[in-house]
Order: sequence, then structure tokens, then C-alpha cells
Amino acid sequence: MTCESNAVFTHTLRVRWSEVDLQKVVFNGNYLNYFDVAFTEFMRSTGLPSALEQHAAGFEMFAKKAIVEYHAPAHFDDELSITVHPVKLGNTSVVFALHVWRGEPNAAASTHVVSGELVYVHVEVAVMKPTPWPPTFRKAFAV
Repeated sequence: MTCESNAVFTHTLRVRWSEVDLQKVVFNGNYLNYFDVAFTEFMRSTGLPSALEQHAAGFEMFAKKAIVEYHAPAHFDDELSITVHPVKLGNTSVVFALHVWRGEPNAAASTHVVSGELVYVHVEVAVMKPTPWPPTFRKAFAV
């Protein structure tokens, strides 16, 4: 599957027992893990070079900022839908909006569990400096 530019990508997962706390809700830190899983699958869907291929070429995407805002709890065995959507593309950075839903995203019977933001910067590793996105990345992240 190829993710079209400006498309919302959705990844589904089920809450595992090890991800809930004594209150029987998903422990806060696991939402960043969910973001990471969904973002990894989003990147895979774009057809862009993998993290290892980027590293071999001397360029990587570094996480600069992660924001998580909680709206409702998720519980063991809930099926969650995590959406990933590029919302701002700069010369060397990109901002992604992420949302976690219990059920289908934006459906009437769904619950909006978490919203968040991830900011990535394209870096030339040898000099550890931001560098402009290649055209293939710009096309995949077009907003």
C-alpha cells in the first residue's frame, strides 16, 4: 500500500495486558509507543527508504518533539485506531498529527482517546546538522 500525500494513514492495534496499569487503563507512556508503531507503519507505506537505508545514506530523521494529550482512557483488549497525518512541512522539518481512537476514527460510536504531535528533522549525520528534505520525502509528506 502506498500512502498518498496529504492522506491520513491509519494503523490498528489491540491493547495488550502488559500495557495497562493498576487502574486497568493504558499506562501513559505506552501512547508514545503506539505513536511510534503507527509512524513506523506510515513510513513503510510511503515507499521511502527505511530507517536503516536512510542511515546507510548518511541522513536520518531525528525526533525533535513529541506531544501527547489525553482525552479518555483505553483498556485491556480495546482495539485502537491510530491515525498519522503530515500537517506542516518545512525546509528541514515535518510535523505529524496523531490521534488514537477506540473504534473507527471520527465515527459516531468512537471515543477519541489521545491526540498528539511528532516533529521530525532531516539531519545529515556526519555533521549532525539539519538538511533539506529530498524531493521524494517532500512529495510523501506534502500537506
